[in-house]
Amino acid sequence: MRLRLLFASLILATALPVLHAQDLGDTCHASSSYDLTVKPDSLLFDRAQPAPFHVQVADGVLSTDGQPVRLHAEAQDRLVLFERELRALVPRVRAVADSGVDLAVRAVHEEAAGMQLAPATLAELDRRLAAHATQLKQRIAQSNSTHDWQGDAAQQLADRIVGDLAPLVAADLGQQALAAAMNGDLAEAARLRDEAADLTTQLQPRLQRRMQALRPQVQALCPSIQRLADLQQGVRGADGQPLNLVRVGP
Repeated sequence: MRLRLLFASLILATALPVLHAQDLGDTCHASSSYDLTVKPDSLLFDRAQPAPFHVQVADGVLSTDGQPVRLHAEAQDRLVLFERELRALVPRVRAVADSGVDLAVRAVHEEAAGMQLAPATLAELDRRLAAHATQLKQRIAQSNSTHDWQGDAAQQLADRIVGDLAPLVAADLGQQALAAAMNGDLAEAARLRDEAADLTTQLQPRLQRRMQALRPQVQALCPSIQRLADLQQGVRGADGQPLNLVRVGP
């Protein structure tokens, strides 16, 4: 099940892997088998299987796999509201994603500061963090499709950022370990070497705890997700089956 629906994937990919706990699927119990692309004049839902593979919603007009679907008046009204409210949700999700970036930057900075890194190292770390944050926010602002974050794209992005930051911190810890060894403090030297070697493993749980501060912002989206699931009720595709573009529940 891939909850890359309704821009949940933006939140997942925003601040390295530490935001996975804030997934809308976990927090709002929402899921979908579709990917979503928001266009100026329509919403496009697509999936590999089963049919319908493509669902288009445009100002109360519904088509599935390229075939127009006749709707009664109530269903058409529901569809109009569904599209309107989903579009209204987009900037809210982007705002949460931006907050996630800011929170992650602060969390990484505070964790690094607690390691007593050299001022030059901390300054360079902050510079790189700021650059990555800017790029992430630009990507969030420009993305209109969950396909942009599909498959390994989010993990590859996270790996690239970690690959840029972790060696910088590890090198500083290594220098601290060398200095401690030269001063005869072998226990401290060993501790610092272990900390450098296990940097990512040790750091991620602490970052995850810090990122829980984002949870209330994610929870605030849940009623809107539920509203979308409710609005689609009574709207059926060409095969007479419910659309099920959004599912909420266990």
